[in-house]
Amino acid sequence: MSGSNNPALTSILVANRGEIACRVMRTAKAMGLTTVAVHSATDRNARHVREADIAVDLGGSKAADSYLQIDKLIAAAKSSSAQAIHPGYGFLSENAAFARAVEQAGLVFLGPPASAIDAMGSKSAAKSLMETAGVPLVPGYHGEAQDAATFREAAARIGYPVLLKATAGGGGKGMKVVEREEDLAEALASAQREARSSFGDSRMLVEKYVLKPRHVEIQVFADQHGHCLYLNERDCSIQRRHQKVVEEAPAPGLSAELRRAMGEAAVRAAQTIGYVGAGTVEFLLDARGEFFFMEMNTRLQVEHPVTEAITGLDLVAWQIRVAQGAPLPITQEQVPLNGHAIEVRLYAEDPVNDFLPATGTLQVYRESTPGPGRRVDSGVTEGDEVSPFYDPMLGKLIAWGENREQARLRLLAMLDEFAVGGLRTNLGFVRRIVAHPAFAEAELDTGFIPRYQADLLPAAQGLSEDFWQAAAQAYRQSTSNSRRDDDPHSPWATANGMRLGLPSEVDVYLSCGGETRKVQLRGAANDQVQLRGEQLTLQHDDVRRHSLAIRQGDTLYLRWQGELHAVQRVDPIAAVEASHTQQGGLSAPMNGSIVRVLVEVGQQVDAGAPLVVLEAMKMEHSIRASQSGTVSALYCAEGEMVSEGTVLVELTPQ
Repeated sequence: MSGSNNPALTSILVANRGEIACRVMRTAKAMGLTTVAVHSATDRNARHVREADIAVDLGGSKAADSYLQIDKLIAAAKSSSAQAIHPGYGFLSENAAFARAVEQAGLVFLGPPASAIDAMGSKSAAKSLMETAGVPLVPGYHGEAQDAATFREAAARIGYPVLLKATAGGGGKGMKVVEREEDLAEALASAQREARSSFGDSRMLVEKYVLKPRHVEIQVFADQHGHCLYLNERDCSIQRRHQKVVEEAPAPGLSAELRRAMGEAAVRAAQTIGYVGAGTVEFLLDARGEFFFMEMNTRLQVEHPVTEAITGLDLVAWQIRVAQGAPLPITQEQVPLNGHAIEVRLYAEDPVNDFLPATGTLQVYRESTPGPGRRVDSGVTEGDEVSPFYDPMLGKLIAWGENREQARLRLLAMLDEFAVGGLRTNLGFVRRIVAHPAFAEAELDTGFIPRYQADLLPAAQGLSEDFWQAAAQAYRQSTSNSRRDDDPHSPWATANGMRLGLPSEVDVYLSCGGETRKVQLRGAANDQVQLRGEQLTLQHDDVRRHSLAIRQGDTLYLRWQGELHAVQRVDPIAAVEASHTQQGGLSAPMNGSIVRVLVEVGQQVDAGAPLVVLEAMKMEHSIRASQSGTVSALYCAEGEMVSEGTVLVELTPQ
């Protein structure tokens, strides 16, 4: 961020995509600024492009060919006459070379100085700084040597389990928990590849994996005049694979004294490196109230809306004003802390299938009704494509209340109203987290999801007869072309099941969730289920219930017991059970690119052996042998893009 004599800004370019690009542009527009979006070829029609005043095509599909190209971003700013660049989060937001290039081009970087990014951009260097400053650290190795032997020796000294982390990383990328020495080499190689793919830097550190910790972070903000303050804290303990899923502010159960101690430590950390702008200092907090420095994120965080909710501040507006040389408008004593806020992240992923990223078209996308204490930050709309090239987060739901329970109940209501169809999401999963009694009691630590996995990922249950009856009636009533155009007044103009002297009867064949069912509708069933618009009314005795039912093409999306189900009509004569897998074949679980082929034809492998490594949405996924056998055929090569369901390896059982 350049000096305090910056001219007043009139336009900014957002070097990012998705919900953060839309969120930054929302504030920029409110401040009267012209907004410039950049996009890859894949994102040509994305929401952030549609909402910008100006859009510049970067070309390419992968991030490495578009959003990570510094020269292209600088050229886009120049060609669009943008005066400043906001990096968002992810991509180049914590890249010191990018910050320098922006400033050298005569533009304003809406982030910290490059020197501050350098100081904290390497987790190893940051921990050394904090050690010098007397901030407690988790035992670990943060040195320059990156060979496997060094990490094996360090892990043995620290004691298993250990945590491998990319020094330039974030968002759970390039991070692996290793329980045993024999798993270290493979985990290290995989983490290094993920780090190189996501950040262009494969360097790693290793530290003790602390059991049952809470993840509490402090939001700091500094201006160009030497002032720095902390805007309270956030609890981000609900995580899976080190990726935050639920965040809240303030942290439940944190005393005023501990808040002040952590806040002051965070401010010292920021001032030590001459920080300017928005940043977050992350700590591990144990049950005894001791906290350990983890890292500093030199950017705006995904979870910043909960801080905005309890303070009433707009952090993006602060970023823009501070970049122009304005001082912080309040003192530490004036920082508000009103009520409680909780945020959940909505991902395109399949919780049942090990949270594999999901791709496809958003056939249905309906956000929660806006209102007091309700906020949705999203980067998609109905009809958008979710590609395999980027992070699978669709958006965030944020609820505020006068206390934590009010915020929690308000968030549950928002989740009940939200609807996504066409691909799998974690919507039901995060709802079960927020509804869980342990979450309601604020029993928070990073082991929450594994501990309550049976509750959060319950075994699939068959759909009830009531569901099939409601689905059949809703599907039938939503059919717009059921009346004959040539003779609309004929008693046979509609397939209503009319029978002379008998109750009407219709057989409807439907499929949903891999199950096919013949549903027999009789007589007065129409009186029990009515579809008006997209509202399905179900009446049993004197009780009426309403649900969502959306017809999109040949598919009816019906919300039932909190889940949105895709229902389709089946032709019983033409239906043929198709097999989509070959005997012994192993297929791609999602769209992605092949980064490594670990076997060759004729090779014998043991059950569980890795065969192929697939990269999708910046994460690596190993395709492993389901049983011992011989590789009889390979249908993929390194660097090749493959679609979900494509057979990659054929294995002949031993």
